[in-house]
Amino acid sequence: MPDSNITTLKTMLGHLDDAKKYQSLRDVLGTLQAADLAAVFEDLAPEKMPVLFRLCPKDLAAEVFAELEPATQQTLIEGLTDKELKLVIDELFVDDATDLVEEMPANVVKRILSQADPEMRKMINELLQYPEDSVGGVMTTELMELGPKMTVRQAIAAIRRLGVDKETINTCYVTGPDRRLLGVLTLRELILEKNEERYLEEFMDPDVISVHTSDDREHASQLFEKYGFTAIPVVDNEDRLVGIVTIDDAITIMQEEATEDIAKMNAIAPLDKPYFRRSLWEVYRSRVPWLLFLMISATFSSFVIRRYETALAAVTVLTAYIPMLTDTGGNAGSQSTATIIRGLSVGDIHPRDLPRILWRELRAGFLCGLTLAAANFAKLTLLDRVGIPVALVVCLTLMATVLVSQMLASAMPIVARKVGFDPAVMASPLVTTIVDTTTLLIYFNIATAVLRL
Repeated sequence: MPDSNITTLKTMLGHLDDAKKYQSLRDVLGTLQAADLAAVFEDLAPEKMPVLFRLCPKDLAAEVFAELEPATQQTLIEGLTDKELKLVIDELFVDDATDLVEEMPANVVKRILSQADPEMRKMINELLQYPEDSVGGVMTTELMELGPKMTVRQAIAAIRRLGVDKETINTCYVTGPDRRLLGVLTLRELILEKNEERYLEEFMDPDVISVHTSDDREHASQLFEKYGFTAIPVVDNEDRLVGIVTIDDAITIMQEEATEDIAKMNAIAPLDKPYFRRSLWEVYRSRVPWLLFLMISATFSSFVIRRYETALAAVTVLTAYIPMLTDTGGNAGSQSTATIIRGLSVGDIHPRDLPRILWRELRAGFLCGLTLAAANFAKLTLLDRVGIPVALVVCLTLMATVLVSQMLASAMPIVARKVGFDPAVMASPLVTTIVDTTTLLIYFNIATAVLRL
């Protein structure tokens, strides 16, 4: 019943000034998940946010706060007293608090840090030292550590005592005196172990898959997808355990990386704000550089056409099929590019696979081109009633264009990865622009040879 409860809450908030039935509001709030309640806050008038927030139970309030968009968080902070803000900060996990500090303007950050306790400030400052796109920048230091000489009984007692402040206790990490990661075990394994006096080192898993603080965060998210983890330990240069990345962070990383790739694949500079929270200037600035670049790049097509305008004047019917040829080449290239970019992002394809990819695309391009050329030849001769020589020129161009486009478009993302660029940049708009010029060169050269122009 979450949807009906949200509707009820919104109705009550609409008459809040008249009714002020705060106890009824508290009852409704207790039935909602933090994510659903955060969605209500996003649509709420600024003056009502602090009122509703104060009615939330302490634990729920912190969860809701972590789910809010940065702009809404800032609005809410401005409506809270220092005491209320301190209660929120104290309940936040350190990675959420770090994200908050990264997003807020300087005056708000100063207020947040002044309300955080010294230990929280220290952990936030440590995490802020890591690059934003690194594993260190998204990890949390609030994890469950156990000693190898602990018994099962002692470990469970430690979890009961300390677990309330940890982001997760489902996976526990066994470390030595120097915090070197020795092994991992799950809460399930601890609970099901019948011998409560057994030492953890006797049944922990010593083969731990971990990531380094300097690793790219996308690499960590791929490990979650590959192994089905709920948390991955993070180690420093000396292989000491310094934090963990949890599954909720991995999902956020995947969403952000996918959003960034989609933007780049459509020739838009990535923006980390929702559409309606972007200013007109931000929308303009994210689009116009690529549009200018692609427009200038497309002028090469006009150079090719002017170079062969004598041939076009001799056989004007050739002009009618230029849009079909360039569109088909662009579509074929976009299919290959999308496939390769996706393969690179999920780890199915590696740069070393380029020869195998080209050989596969060569065969796929030949079969696709042959099919399209045969269908087009029938159309040209039976419906358009053009001469066989012209139909042959168009169909040979079509076949060659599909073949070249697929090979070229499949190689471009891999080359980009090798030289250090994001493969998503080599997506549809750029491929289409390059393929257009290539198609025209193929077309006019075949026409010149076949028709002896």
